[in-house]
Amino acid sequence: MNRKYKRIHCGRLYDGITEEWKSHQQILVEDGRIAAVGAEVPAPENVEEIDLTAYQVTPGLIDAHMHMDFWDWHTIREEVYTTSEEAKTLAIARCAKKTLQRGFTTVRHVGGITGKGYGVLDVKRAIAAGYLEGARIMAAPLFLCSPGSHGDLSQGFSRNPELSALLQKQRTTLGNGKDYFTGAVREQIKYGSDFIKIMATGGFFTPNDTPVQQQLNDEELEAIIRTAHELGKTVTAHVYTPSLMQKLIRFGIDGMEHGSLMDKETAALFEEKNLYLVPTFSPYEEAVHYDPEAIKDKQPEFRRKLEMYKDALQAGREVICGSRIKLGYGTDFVATHQNYESGYEFVAWMNSGMDPFRALKAATRTNAEILGLSDEIGSVEPGKSADISAWRRDIMHDPKALLDCAFVMKEGKVYETESCLEG
Repeated sequence: MNRKYKRIHCGRLYDGITEEWKSHQQILVEDGRIAAVGAEVPAPENVEEIDLTAYQVTPGLIDAHMHMDFWDWHTIREEVYTTSEEAKTLAIARCAKKTLQRGFTTVRHVGGITGKGYGVLDVKRAIAAGYLEGARIMAAPLFLCSPGSHGDLSQGFSRNPELSALLQKQRTTLGNGKDYFTGAVREQIKYGSDFIKIMATGGFFTPNDTPVQQQLNDEELEAIIRTAHELGKTVTAHVYTPSLMQKLIRFGIDGMEHGSLMDKETAALFEEKNLYLVPTFSPYEEAVHYDPEAIKDKQPEFRRKLEMYKDALQAGREVICGSRIKLGYGTDFVATHQNYESGYEFVAWMNSGMDPFRALKAATRTNAEILGLSDEIGSVEPGKSADISAWRRDIMHDPKALLDCAFVMKEGKVYETESCLEG
């Protein structure tokens, strides 16, 4: 068997293990895996040399909160009911490819916004088999939610109860009662879901609910978490309020998304339990760093809620940034930026005064842990998959650095790159 070798010459390397930039490092890739890392690695016969000495090199980055099933955030509401499931699957494939081209080699799909099917699992399998080019996918195809909740997009038709009820029935993980949700968890896992995602509170994007509503009752929440754990799967929740975050911690949840109204008491519980939070800063930037003109670009209900909760969002951001919570990096782009433009979240972290190394750790090693892929990805070290990205700009000082990918490799294969800053 002829082995294929590549030797990468790095300018500066962040390996995902230590919070430092190492100079003059080399990476030897053998048949898609990292074989050696150091100042001088072997040069086997017929090795392909890759010169990245002009760039900063990192592990392939990971976006742990994506909704991949739409073409354009400006038309997302129309796409819910005007595009087919086949079209939504094509949108997922496009998103996976364009995300990879921007240096994010792995993504976590936390439920379809426009779709009600399982196309994301087909795209995941096609990429894994080599039929399609794209980022590696971990997915919960459908999130679990209740009628009228943040996950029920038929609420936009609530003035027409007959039509709303008809549309509501199309989402097979939308229902009531602990028995219903016990069955829904089992079905999601049966069909191939990697984890379970629940809509525990209302949100900012939907018209009729609020971020402070608890939208699954205690019995339903406990049944979901218990059933998933019995079947060996983790659970994460869309949640904002401290009271519900504390309740979910008592119920044994594995981690949470957003947490934007965080307080110090709840942050201390996260730290004590070593639970992760994927805070998705970017969608709330116009409120946290108040910009009334930028808020005007949002959908009407999003604008109204950002204005209403801006003080609480600002306070919550301060608590999260000052905490020692295990933070993951995720974007949640449904109302700003395209879903594949994952580097914009780094802008929000930098604007919030975060240490760049904390953001890099979140997007590499911590996210690998959240996805259950620590043995495969998240760091540049022997034995791991050769997922490697390189960046033109200074990550330590330029908030736009992760918008300008110069090089990307996944499993030892080099792909074309695209910059978010082009055009």
